[in-house]
Amino acid sequence: MSTFLDALWQFSFLQHAMLAGLLASIGCGVIGTYVVVKRITFLAGGIAHAVLGGMGIAYYFQQPVLLGALVAALGTALFIGWVYLYNKQNEDTLIGAVWATGMAIGIMFISQTPGYNVDLMSYLFGNILMVSRTDLYLMAGLDAVIVLTVIVFYKQLLATCFDEEFAQLRNVSVTFFYLLLLCMVALTVVLLIRVVGLILVIALLTLPAAIALQYALSLSYIMLLASVLGIVFTSTGLGIAYEYNLPAGASIILVAAASYFSSTLFIQSLSNKR
Repeated sequence: MSTFLDALWQFSFLQHAMLAGLLASIGCGVIGTYVVVKRITFLAGGIAHAVLGGMGIAYYFQQPVLLGALVAALGTALFIGWVYLYNKQNEDTLIGAVWATGMAIGIMFISQTPGYNVDLMSYLFGNILMVSRTDLYLMAGLDAVIVLTVIVFYKQLLATCFDEEFAQLRNVSVTFFYLLLLCMVALTVVLLIRVVGLILVIALLTLPAAIALQYALSLSYIMLLASVLGIVFTSTGLGIAYEYNLPAGASIILVAAASYFSSTLFIQSLSNKR
């Protein structure tokens, strides 16, 4: 990794990539914890993959791609939240349909864009090495919104995730805070588009939190540990990708996945000894 560390001091694009990994890890650590605890990974997956539709439409009309992603993410989050709350009988089918439709719309609009030259692979699998200063400002802003929202509504979100009936008895609007949670998932998805892309976003959103859940009991400690793990995974994956000329997004996910499987085996071995 010495070559990577030397390059990190010299090249601004690597410094931007490291900062992007740090900012993305904060959002992942905080919101990924809710996703894992609430067990809404499939819902988060539907939001993530439907985002491509908004990106394709924005690209077609020559608007900022991340703006299209943000609008699509929030709209899809609200729709999927409504489906989950009021139509659970057909939940899986409808979310799967939204998932596929969003991606199909995105591909169609991108393919029909005049002078089509967009690298679709960079959206599907990420391109952290191409993060710009503007992207970093956007990511920092989204992080601030996510962290501030969690701080202000920590108790309400905690009650909504663990005991909806108790939350309702305490006059907490479970519907509002559930939809708010999905909107924050949508913001985190937009954070991760540049880092690992839409295909791999769920892995980075859930794996650090899943590992943290094995070692911490308090929700706040899980968030903190998950954020730290995310920083370690993105930094390590980026270093490996640079050293061996590999895709950065895939390298980050493989590091996270290897850590998750190793941690699970370790916890399992401790349980067997007892």
